[in-house]
Amino acid sequence: MQVDKINNLLELFYEQYKKQNSENFFLESLKDPRKKYTWREVYKNTIKLSEEISKYIEKGDRCLLISENRPEWMISDLSIMLSKGITVPAYTTYTERDYEYIINDCTPTIIIVSDKVQYDKIKEIIPKKDFIKKIISFENLNDNEDKSILKIDDIFIKQNYSEELFDKLEIKRKDVACIIYTSGTEGNPKGVMLSHGGILNNCEGAQNLLKTFISERPKFLTWLPLSHSYEHTVQFVQIIVAARVYYAESIDKLIKNMNDCSPEIMTAVPRFYQNLYQKINSTFSKAIGLKKILLNQTVNLGKKKLNKNNFSFLENIINIICDKLVRKKIKQQFGGSLKAFVSGGGALDKEVGSFLNAIGLPTLQGYGLTETSPVVSCNFIENIRVETVGKPFEGNLVKIADDGEILVKGENVMLGYWKNQEETNKVLKDGWLYTGDIGEFDEGYLKITDRKKDIIITPGGDNISPIKIENDLNKINFVEQSLVYGDNKQYLICLIVLSSEYKNSSKDEIQKEIEKINKNLSKIEKIKKFIVIKDQFTIENGLMTPTLKLKRYKIINKYKLEIEKLY
Repeated sequence: MQVDKINNLLELFYEQYKKQNSENFFLESLKDPRKKYTWREVYKNTIKLSEEISKYIEKGDRCLLISENRPEWMISDLSIMLSKGITVPAYTTYTERDYEYIINDCTPTIIIVSDKVQYDKIKEIIPKKDFIKKIISFENLNDNEDKSILKIDDIFIKQNYSEELFDKLEIKRKDVACIIYTSGTEGNPKGVMLSHGGILNNCEGAQNLLKTFISERPKFLTWLPLSHSYEHTVQFVQIIVAARVYYAESIDKLIKNMNDCSPEIMTAVPRFYQNLYQKINSTFSKAIGLKKILLNQTVNLGKKKLNKNNFSFLENIINIICDKLVRKKIKQQFGGSLKAFVSGGGALDKEVGSFLNAIGLPTLQGYGLTETSPVVSCNFIENIRVETVGKPFEGNLVKIADDGEILVKGENVMLGYWKNQEETNKVLKDGWLYTGDIGEFDEGYLKITDRKKDIIITPGGDNISPIKIENDLNKINFVEQSLVYGDNKQYLICLIVLSSEYKNSSKDEIQKEIEKINKNLSKIEKIKKFIVIKDQFTIENGLMTPTLKLKRYKIINKYKLEIEKLY
């Protein structure tokens, strides 16, 4: 498919739909086997839901989508766009306070919610907002629920619908497809406006990435939240390759689910690969005798091949044995059909990437951010360099500024931040997006060496604004200063500087106040441990800038030993 000739994401789906056997299954839930949709059913249900949504919205209206991954997610996303609306995905891990901020900011006309758990978080907010015209749910919310709430299954069973909707698309590549919220350096989330063309540009790059090694109608297993810009774009890549898509039950059941559906492709964040590495490496370390020798050879020769070093005649024979006795068995544990893992949403440790590739689990690391739809670059399977994030996708211009910052220009770059021109102007200059990441090129391959911006990225690829949490901590009457830390860590910790008059405050008092703050934070934002720092962060000791901003790197480096003890 010539993606550069496609005008919008709906056209992408429609053109692929017309090429497919309409009775082939397209979307399937592994959690609820009843939720299994053919291409024809996805097409019909998208139109039916769009016709309902169109009763309440006008072109450009926002529709908030709050749901875990499931087939109805993609159908809803397509339906919102078909209604000329803008999808605003939201994480199911958000707290009521987070939802209220986003609802106030994007003023959605419609809210689509998956179940009672999610509905309960917003039901107190809805009556206060007269711009919300309709709620649509994927499941029954309760026995005595509001009759005005539409159930998606009631919409899907309607018999009459107009297929003309897909023949009258008037959406351009530069039009807004979605607004995806990401944490800002000043504490408040910013709505990133991504265009149809930006996501299509990513799809074209992904098509070039995958075309050399995937089969016709490949199987995808999806589990990374669709509210994440990475997985949100992946669903359109799945359309472009006419995939059969399986929605995982949960992260705990990923390996089981891989055996259930035998996927060829799986996209995930570094945390998944780190856990995988730890489990497999732990098993390898317990081996003894000949088995241990064989496993060691598998890893060593695999890394040698990855680094493009030549094998001796004997090494060639040993490597063939490793393929048959070790790598083949490992691949079978993941369904037997795996062609590649793709890693994004955070930095993948070089040792983890090398190990997984060496044992026969090709792992391609990429780089991007929400503001780039989200992919900038990725390693291709023919030439994996684990210490890099690959070469930029075609159509992405990438250069390194004098201070080392990575700058990106292209159709994939966001249109701007929703209702926030001031923040937009800070990062978009003369068409170049200032990413806040520091990097360099090595023979055309991009390397990420540091991060300029303050955002904490968890191993799961979630973005957390430390300033938002620090603002809450600094409101405690005996806290003078605080710093939240947890980049690429399993949980957050904080450093606290006490006010001079409260130097004798007990740890129990501090813990109680932190627990109060944690109640208003999502699971990934909660502070698990803390340490009290005696000295203030000042301009004089080099831990603050002249504009009184924390020099995070220097503070973290100074207290490195104390911080590591908390993990």
